[in-house]
Amino acid sequence: MKHFFTLLFIGLSLSLSAQTTALDYIEKYKDIAIQHMNQQGVPASVILAISMHESANGQSKIAKYLNNHFGIKGKNTSKEIKSAYRGYESVTDSYLDFMAAMRRNKKFEALFGKYPSYDYYNWVLGIQHGGYAASKLWGSQVLAIIRKYRLYELDNRPEGLEESAVAALVPESAKKEGSSIPKVYRVKKGDTLNGIAKRYSINVKNLMRKNSLSNSRLSIGQKLLL
Repeated sequence: MKHFFTLLFIGLSLSLSAQTTALDYIEKYKDIAIQHMNQQGVPASVILAISMHESANGQSKIAKYLNNHFGIKGKNTSKEIKSAYRGYESVTDSYLDFMAAMRRNKKFEALFGKYPSYDYYNWVLGIQHGGYAASKLWGSQVLAIIRKYRLYELDNRPEGLEESAVAALVPESAKKEGSSIPKVYRVKKGDTLNGIAKRYSINVKNLMRKNSLSNSRLSIGQKLLL
């Protein structure tokens, strides 16, 4: 029994660590994704989710040694690893080349002007059908990231257009895939554990257990699984 709880604790620790890594990645690169969305029209949620998926939140070898966050193949001069993936001087260059790749491929280029910069579902579907990745699960995995971290909140949604209208663009079958994925809340000034629990209709004890909290003290910027 003791061994079981040890494994459970390790599993929860790894899960929370992965969540933190993903949230840190979003915080670090969301502005560049929004910038490209404003310039080109590709939803920021799509740009960010693809980079998170392809780079394992910046932790993959090609991300660390080649600054390649989108899994784009090409030449590199790395002495640390042998890879068929393209190397970049900076992560910024990787984001720039991803946007250029969207224009280089006729199937991807056809998406510009066809879908607005908040219709993340059809953008992901179009990129998958355009042959971005060989895996048939790629699109659903990218969509799961968008829903899990609510990246759609970064997209350019017209004023007055409710989130329910955006959600209506996504088929029910696709919504169900990520229905059990937890939300994440960042603590703000004035927040209390009881207040957050009440706001999201969550039991305080469950909230504490889910986040391995021993007391109700919170710090600004702290990330909570809801």
